[in-house]
Amino acid sequence: MASAVGRNTLASLLRVSLPSVRNFSVSSSVGAKQLTVRDALNMALDEELARDERVFIMGEEVAQYDGAYKVTRGLWKKYGDKRVIDTPITEMGFAGLAVGAAFNNLRPILEFMTFNFSMQAIDQVINSAAKTFYMSGGTVNVPIVFRGPNGCAMGVAAQHSQCFAAWYAHCPGLKVISPYDSEDCKGLLKAAIRDPDPVVFMENELLYGTAFDVEDAVMGPDFVLPIGKAKIMRAGSDCTLVAHSIGVGFALSAAEELAKEGISCEVVNLRSIRPLDMDTVNASVMKTHHCITVEGGWPQHGVGAEISASLSEGPAFHYLDAPVIRISGADAPMPYAKACEDAATPKPQNIVAAVKRVLGKQ
Repeated sequence: MASAVGRNTLASLLRVSLPSVRNFSVSSSVGAKQLTVRDALNMALDEELARDERVFIMGEEVAQYDGAYKVTRGLWKKYGDKRVIDTPITEMGFAGLAVGAAFNNLRPILEFMTFNFSMQAIDQVINSAAKTFYMSGGTVNVPIVFRGPNGCAMGVAAQHSQCFAAWYAHCPGLKVISPYDSEDCKGLLKAAIRDPDPVVFMENELLYGTAFDVEDAVMGPDFVLPIGKAKIMRAGSDCTLVAHSIGVGFALSAAEELAKEGISCEVVNLRSIRPLDMDTVNASVMKTHHCITVEGGWPQHGVGAEISASLSEGPAFHYLDAPVIRISGADAPMPYAKACEDAATPKPQNIVAAVKRVLGKQ
């Protein structure tokens, strides 16, 4: 169980800026503007609070402490107690309050300190938020965003280091977003806040401090990305790598390594898990004839399993020259020991080996 003591310990571990820990590199262009994921999220929240007075933020330590991960830094001082609200440690309670507010034409943004704790509020997320539009015959919208860190963290073991993308994507009535870089986070969080229906917005805490190159348009208040549209991060011709969240970085690193051996990989950043942009995936696979999926969650009934099944049922199936291979987390609770944690999470070298195997090069 995630006790109050345990949560406070977790928060204290994460109150300093996280080190830049990743198994991939982020390229930087000379003169390009850079924006960290944390600042992109903060900018999106700030702009939407200013744009719409119905928007407010609530969660544990989001106000006076500036958030356990500093994503809400400065917002309480700027907007005050009525717009940025600290809550007790009771996910079921404050999730219920937020859903009720959404029923009444407000637009709450609810932060879970980690999506592992969202399990305490699962009844509110699914039964109260996700199902209401359908059960009301389309008369009651629930414009709410559930956001926070998801997936593997560092050294926080099984109850704080799990990917819930497939869990929530299973449920009709929800939109599920799993962004990778700063552009994703800025544009998609703004879209989520403006959406009339419940959105689960899953960030990755290992990326919060990572700075990505962004175009000038990303920095503007009008930058919004469409929900449900994937992005080709790297064009290629030999194999399609389909990933989301931090897995996109692993896929890009693997593609860079494989390019040195003359193997060309196309990297698809899903961005959205529900709705799932199979049109983009199908088009890529019809070009490359091979597909590998990359995710941090468990393999069984996962995002990769859904993509593989959709490919087998869709127009790209007869273009495949080999079975789809899934790269995922280990089929076990996340271990605490660092060596075991490393072995339980995807790495670029796993993707490199899978590509060579699917292409018959090893």
